[in-house]
Formats: sequence, C-alpha cells, structure tokens
Amino acid sequence: MAEVQGHCEARFEKVAEALAASLDADDVGASAAVYVDGEPVVDIWGGHTDAARTTPWQRDTITGVWSTTKVMTALCALVLADRGDLDLDAPVARYWPEFAAAGKDGVLVRHLLGHTAGLPDWDGPVTAEELYDRPAVTARLAAQAPQWAPGTAGGYHSVTFGFLIGEVVRRVTGRGVGAFFADEIAGPLGADFHITLPPEHDDRVAPLIPDPKGDKPDGFLVGVADAATPQWRRAELPAIGGYGNARSVALVQSALACGGEAGGVRLLSEAGAARIFEEQFSGTDRVLGIPVRWGLGYRLEGATASWGGWGGSVVLVDPGNRMTVSYVMNQVLWDDGYARGLGVVMAAYESLTA
Repeated sequence: MAEVQGHCEARFEKVAEALAASLDADDVGASAAVYVDGEPVVDIWGGHTDAARTTPWQRDTITGVWSTTKVMTALCALVLADRGDLDLDAPVARYWPEFAAAGKDGVLVRHLLGHTAGLPDWDGPVTAEELYDRPAVTARLAAQAPQWAPGTAGGYHSVTFGFLIGEVVRRVTGRGVGAFFADEIAGPLGADFHITLPPEHDDRVAPLIPDPKGDKPDGFLVGVADAATPQWRRAELPAIGGYGNARSVALVQSALACGGEAGGVRLLSEAGAARIFEEQFSGTDRVLGIPVRWGLGYRLEGATASWGGWGGSVVLVDPGNRMTVSYVMNQVLWDDGYARGLGVVMAAYESLTA
C-alpha cells in the first residue's frame, strides 16, 4: 500500500486508507483533509509531484485545482454581502454599469452566483491567451446578451463565473478577487491557497498531469497544457485558476461549515455562512445536462454544499456535522475522475459515524 504522510486521528483512519488506495491505483500525487469544528482531524498527502515519480509530494506542495477555485471566489462575494458592501438582490449594473447592455439590466448578483445569469460562455471563440486579458473578456461579457431570461434556468458558467463575480468584487472593493481573497480570507486564516500565484511559489507547484486520453476533452476551452505556463499562474482566473492543496481548501471552506468561523477567525456571520443554501435553481442544468440544485456558488445535496474541479479535486461542506472534506491531486482524469475524491468523502463519513 502506498505510503501516506501527515496527521490523521485514529478514528479517521479510513480516510488515510482511501487516499493510499487511490495512490496505489490512479493517482500520482494527492492530498486529503478533513476539518471538524474548524480544526484539522485529517491532513495527509502522498505520492509524487511528477509523472516520472521522482519527486515526492511534500506537506507544502500545491497544485492547480481548476473549478474548486469557484467556491473561493463565491466566498469573497458572500463575505462582502455579509458586511453590507454587496447586495445579492441588487442588479449587477448597480456596481458594474456597463453590464446593463443588451438587456442585462435585470440580472441580479445572485444570478451570477447561482449559474442562472444566462452567460455560460462568450459570444464567439475565446483562446486561453485571451483569458489573461481580464478587461477585454469582462468587457465582452458586459456587452453581450444573455442566452436565456436570467433567473429562469440554470447553466454552468464554467469559466465566465469567475470573471463575472470577480468584476463585481473589483468594482465594490477596488481590488481584484485574487488580492481581496489573499487579504481578507487566506491571510487571516493562514491558508495556502492562491487566486493568482506569485512567482515565489512556483517551485512548490506539482504540475497537472493530463489524462492518458489527451490534454482536454473535445469542446473544452482550456487544457492541462495551458495551465502549465507561467502566464497561467500569474493570471487572475477566478473560476479555474486557483492553486492550493487539500489542507488549504478545507481550512477556508470550514468557515462555512462552522457558522462563519474557522481556526478562531470569523469571516462572516452565521446567517451569512448559511446563505450558500439559498436555492437558486433546481432541475436539469442546460450546460452540464444533469440534474443540479444550485445554491449561492455551490451545488446543494441535501444538507451539504460542494463542488469540484475538472479532473478530480473535490470539497464538501457539511454544517450539520460541522465538517469539511477536501481532496486535491495532480493526475487529471476525465472519466470517473471524481471517484477518488468521493472515496475520501465516503471514508470521512464512515469514520464520523463509526
């Protein structure tokens, strides 16, 4: 069985076993974490940072987590809403006047968070390089018409989500979402998660390893090769460009499992934390083609909120059990990629009820 390092309380041994089994099977390198009551009960890692398996995954190894970044960006908006600086029921155009163009004057901030704004992609093609030009891609979104009446349907805003929420954060605070997150969330918590990665962290990055089937599925805007560049790491890509590990993901999101507070730091009120469960849409998602319940920035399943990143990373928030579970890896898998993270989540629940 693969060697797993780090801290794991005895009753959560099944989580360590799940990570070891994943490393024995499909993973190259990965980390898993479980926080209960805002404190780590599991913080483990194993495997390697490279496909050749020559460099061990370390405690401070970080990697790209793709769309797990979305819950960090959503949290920024929720914090601002809790402070009274952002009204989720206000038109986006109140903060971003140019956004009112093409019939979008009725799009509310909550529509952006709930994937119901009707802007799941851009009119016309967009390249990975164009994503680095934030003013240009946000201006395109501000100018285009929604694909459906906002608030009437759900459709996963896979890349646009980050630019839409990020621009609102920028207009409200005068700071990009990466800087706001660093200053107001990651910094106070001591969380090693980054939306825009400073160059001094490059040597800790485990490069993503593409699925054996190829760099990206047909129709995807970006692939693993795009994320392997310095330009990608320096860009502010608030939907898909975050870097961290399971510890940092779970630490940040544990605030939402614990009434707005984690590790002795209060990020938002209990009522503000509970807002993730305000249902925005329930039905078949127009983009994903599967049944989804969207809350404010999170997918809802019963009393839990979650989301994950392309290829396999996962985070789950369970306020009822005051528990957060996360899994982050560097081996991207298209088919059943989330099975690895789900195995970690299920092991956490088995441990919790044992």
